[in-house]
Amino acid sequence: MFRKRLTIVVGHFGSGKTEIAVNGAMKLAASGLATSLVDLDFVKPYFRSRSAGQFLKDAGVELVSPDGENEYADMPMLLPRVRAVAKDLSRHVIMDVGGDDTGAKVLGSIADVLDSQDLDMVLVLNFRRPFTPDVESALIMASEIEGVTGRKLTGILSNTHLMDETTFDVVKDGFEKASATALAMGLPVKGLALEEGVVPEINDETFGCPVLRLSRAVRPVFDEGPQVRTVGPLFVLK
Repeated sequence: MFRKRLTIVVGHFGSGKTEIAVNGAMKLAASGLATSLVDLDFVKPYFRSRSAGQFLKDAGVELVSPDGENEYADMPMLLPRVRAVAKDLSRHVIMDVGGDDTGAKVLGSIADVLDSQDLDMVLVLNFRRPFTPDVESALIMASEIEGVTGRKLTGILSNTHLMDETTFDVVKDGFEKASATALAMGLPVKGLALEEGVVPEINDETFGCPVLRLSRAVRPVFDEGPQVRTVGPLFVLK
């Protein structure tokens, strides 16, 4: 994952796609690649890539999102900037797209730019969230997103967890459901995401796929405290 110049990360609210997008962008920048993270999440007002703005800046990631007094606005005027960065072949781009088919509609407005790209569109699944409790609901949601964007998904990323209460069985159950979803769609499971320090015995060999360890970077927009965290290891998925 994140091997293509442009990666679109999609998923329902609570799937964890924003943390994955942020961590992925910082990893790419740390490897020496010019990297941009595009915040196209116009669905959920509380957890957005722009909430990790200082972390991204410190990591050398260009954040493309509304800023200044418009930081939390849903701004159609952002689209020209998005089109420009998507066309810039000197940069690797990760797009964090809104949590459901409604949020994904924004991709339709830049379809002509995306059509010229060799890109990945990855669906993040967390089966401990109400929108995707089972494989059937995940397949319906995936179909909705593909229908709205007019673009086929290229992979699935398993991210089932219960925060600090995550257990091996929780991760295993989520991975099995993600695999069943991927099989039904004829897609690969790109990997498994898990917060750093949670169920540490899980590694690349556990389920036969790469593990992306995440460091928490995104905070709710109503949290005005300083952005402080310890940056753990980040891994690029295959």
